[in-house]
Amino acid sequence: MATSDAARLDELTELAGVQRLSRALSADWLEQHGVLPLQLTGNALRVGTWLDAVDPLALDDLALMFGASVQVESHTEHDVRSAIRRVYAQDEVTAEGVIAGLAGERANGNDDEIPLDDLLHLANEAPVVRLVNLLLIEALDARASDVHLEGYQHELRVRYRVDGVLQAAPSPPPHLAAAIVSRIKIMAELDIAERRMPQDGRIRLRLQDRQVDVRVSTVPTLRGESVVLRLLDKQAGSISLTGLGMAADTLELFKDVISRPHGIVLSTGPTGSGKSTTLYAAVELLKTGREKILTVEDPVEYELAGVPQVPVNEKVGVTFANTLRAMLRQDPDVILVGEIRDAETAQIATQAALTGHLVLSTLHTNDAPTALTRLLDLGVAAYLVASTVDAVLAQRLVRRICPHCRVETAPSKTAAKHLDLKALGIEQVWKGAGCAECRDTGYRGRTGIYELLVMDAELRQEVQQRRGSEELRQQAIAKGMRTLFDDGIRLVRQGVTTVDEVLRVARG
Repeated sequence: MATSDAARLDELTELAGVQRLSRALSADWLEQHGVLPLQLTGNALRVGTWLDAVDPLALDDLALMFGASVQVESHTEHDVRSAIRRVYAQDEVTAEGVIAGLAGERANGNDDEIPLDDLLHLANEAPVVRLVNLLLIEALDARASDVHLEGYQHELRVRYRVDGVLQAAPSPPPHLAAAIVSRIKIMAELDIAERRMPQDGRIRLRLQDRQVDVRVSTVPTLRGESVVLRLLDKQAGSISLTGLGMAADTLELFKDVISRPHGIVLSTGPTGSGKSTTLYAAVELLKTGREKILTVEDPVEYELAGVPQVPVNEKVGVTFANTLRAMLRQDPDVILVGEIRDAETAQIATQAALTGHLVLSTLHTNDAPTALTRLLDLGVAAYLVASTVDAVLAQRLVRRICPHCRVETAPSKTAAKHLDLKALGIEQVWKGAGCAECRDTGYRGRTGIYELLVMDAELRQEVQQRRGSEELRQQAIAKGMRTLFDDGIRLVRQGVTTVDEVLRVARG
């Protein structure tokens, strides 16, 4: 079975020792046969593989080389391939190694003056192709959600967004900036000759054992172009509601409201706060095969098995509003609307809820009560908002303390300055010291903090009276709503995250 993160770290440590005993092995040979020596103990050699059956000749070669009997165990293809690359591959097959090999070369004039045919040739040269592929592979290995490439006068800066925060990555020589950007444009089927206008495209790749969609965005800058690649790993697997980090009482309330036959349930927060993931998890819970579920999204980020999903394409007139209107003629039970971004979509969504449909959607507001006043601002009648909205879930993502280097620590100056930790019930605080597993950040992975407002008769009456968001907020808190900040403090008490992280995303 697949190993845990902790076990993988232990095995990589063991692998370093094995490598010194097996210089005759090459990464190409190991990947070709799908095997990876893990640990040599006495006359027994542990070997990992993702294959159902390993070539007996390859096992014989390993047994002869190590003078030991071979014990085969199963791991995921991604884990085995990644470990082979890290331990057995030579420097030149890493992005940093390729960049080092190109560093001595010199540019042949200004990038703006490179003829289009020469640029096309450069973009298709083996070193550039290999470098772009390695940057994408290493970004996936680092669990990055985005890759940023920014052109400056003397460098092409590359950064990965990992757990919501940008981190430096190997930066290619500046004279290859135009060729690398052009290579990405070719892959995304964009116009490499157009450098003065923003462009958007998509790349579908199979990297190792993973199917990856890459959304590409380019914008012109003073020094070339800025390119951002959004990585959507199709093999990452869907997340269930129970895996989102909600408190037990919040989870039960949320399950209750999305199980109602009609009404509107909103997920709200800034871009990148996990709203779509929450709604996907809600759909997975609701999906039993006895109901019709439809989605309209811009864009469709992950495919949901058994759910027809419509991508918005405003260039040909496929908007949220007219698609939602058409969906109402498709006999749906549940409709997921990627975002309520205009008055027309808001009006149709509320009408859909009134006519017996469950509507799940997102809004960009800072907290749960503000979503109600946002709908009023979009022109939805107060009585419609009051009668159709069942719940609003505001959320943020906080980084988890790395479990491999977690240590008890003293509160930071920022935390001590802004909070009375004892009053909040925080008796001890933790942090990540930094290790290879978390790339020396002290954090690994993210979890959500949530603020769930569930409508009742009194709150519906207040909305009909067009109360302000602050009044609605105070009333909801009085009825037991846990704020984003309070939910973050819950995770601090549990040692899941740090006070600084909570203050960063949900300062009270």
